[in-house]
Amino acid sequence: MYGKSGEDSKNGTINFIKDLYPQAKNLQMKVIILHVGNSYKTKDGLEVRSCKVADKSGSINLSVWGDHGNYIQPGDILSLCRCYSVLFKNCLTLYVGKFGSLTKIGEFCMVFSETPDMSEQNPDWIQQQAQDAKLAALTSSNSSSQTTNLSSKPANKMSSRTK
Repeated sequence: MYGKSGEDSKNGTINFIKDLYPQAKNLQMKVIILHVGNSYKTKDGLEVRSCKVADKSGSINLSVWGDHGNYIQPGDILSLCRCYSVLFKNCLTLYVGKFGSLTKIGEFCMVFSETPDMSEQNPDWIQQQAQDAKLAALTSSNSSSQTTNLSSKPANKMSSRTK
């Protein structure tokens, strides 16, 4: 459905922002920080900071969890390993995975394009996400009703057979 493209790097293929889609996983990217937003805390007390990043093919929002967000600045060039993209509030967002890494590899000197902004809402992706959610709910309700039906069957009475 989605073709792979990118540049070869020492560790494999570098993915481009323009090629990202919801649920893309195990991505390696080289990006420049355009804007660092304010941080906020989750219910669990974890700090999250949203940034706008770009490469030569486009831009996207990047969510940075933990203390890493305190150290990045506009103009920083980062290497992102084991990152993934998902729809968050109907906008494509890039995250660094639990076992991923975010490494500063330079400053300021990188060709980039702000368009297309892959974090803008995409009606096709939103529709697909809604269909996936309906399918998951239907599958979940079917499996729970089958479990209920199995458990609600009356037990066989042994006393009538033993007479």
